[in-house]
Amino acid sequence: MTLPSPVTGGCQCGAVRFAAPALGRASICHCRMCQKAFGGYFGPLVAAPGLVWTRGAPAEFRSSNKVRRGFCAACGTPLTYRADDAQTVDVALGALDHPEAVPPTVQIAVESRVSFFAALAGLPEERTGADPRDAPFQDGLVSYQHPDHDTATWPEPRSPADEI
Repeated sequence: MTLPSPVTGGCQCGAVRFAAPALGRASICHCRMCQKAFGGYFGPLVAAPGLVWTRGAPAEFRSSNKVRRGFCAACGTPLTYRADDAQTVDVALGALDHPEAVPPTVQIAVESRVSFFAALAGLPEERTGADPRDAPFQDGLVSYQHPDHDTATWPEPRSPADEI
């Protein structure tokens, strides 16, 4: 897949959207700070020179004396990594509208990689809906996630309690 120009993306609820004319090196970082910031085994990031916020702006958390991490204050989606001395901001690969088009090219901080990381690709696989016991949950499931493209308006996020 070829990336559109500009490259766009945003958070899960749509309160924060961004665009960049191009992307740099895509990586996955195994450092403990990235693990905690993303709530996963690694932090998937890509340099985004010329990044602009097209809707809203991220809140920031200073995760160290040299780094700030941006996230959506409304839904919590991790969005950016910015070193104080960097010329550019990195954005979360999963926040891109087309993450499949930007494969990581390097793993960094591998000394902190979880010991079973290499075995993850060998785990048994299961498609959504393959287990009939999941049907009651899947039936009637309505996603409130913002679509993977820019929209003219941003509706307020809805919670399941709004539907009751």
